[in-house]
Amino acid sequence: MAISTEQIKELRAATGAGILDCRKALEQANGDFEKAIDVLREKGLSKAAKRATREASDGVIEMYSHGNGRVGVMVELNCETDFVARSETFRTLAHEIALQIAAMGPQYISSDDIPADVLERERTIARKQALDEGKPENVVDRIVEGRLKKFKDDGCLLNQTSIRDDKVTIQDMINEAVVSLGENIIVRRFVRWTLGEQSSVE
Repeated sequence: MAISTEQIKELRAATGAGILDCRKALEQANGDFEKAIDVLREKGLSKAAKRATREASDGVIEMYSHGNGRVGVMVELNCETDFVARSETFRTLAHEIALQIAAMGPQYISSDDIPADVLERERTIARKQALDEGKPENVVDRIVEGRLKKFKDDGCLLNQTSIRDDKVTIQDMINEAVVSLGENIIVRRFVRWTLGEQSSVE
């Protein structure tokens, strides 16, 4: 498939890899952005991947209140140094993540945080729904995997598309900041309160 200049620029911004490497990764992944990142990581070409192993213990706790105090968010975003923690780019990222949590109410930080029993329950529900809808047995597994992916994309902060740009995930935004600032950046934990109920991730 044809790979556009825009796709290459987006992958380069997220990973810091060279233009030619980005093109090859996208071609190998048939244009799939996430798979292309994995290809670059496997080849050790993604700066974001290299920095992901470095200790991030500095950062900021960002607080945000929405709807005249009906929704409140607190998120801890970590980086490696106080210098980066005080930068406008890092502070803006922390604020954007807090806005995302307030608007979209994720339950987990990443799909790795979803308990196995929750995934199994969702898998069982998705399978039953597919069978009840009369889907052929030979396509049920594919339907179940698709619905599980949607569950993860909706419920995990890093998988969610940005409320400002539906072509960019929160993980993409973080990767871009990692490349720009030169440090590992991680969402450590967050809590989101709504009047009358509570959900949190720590």
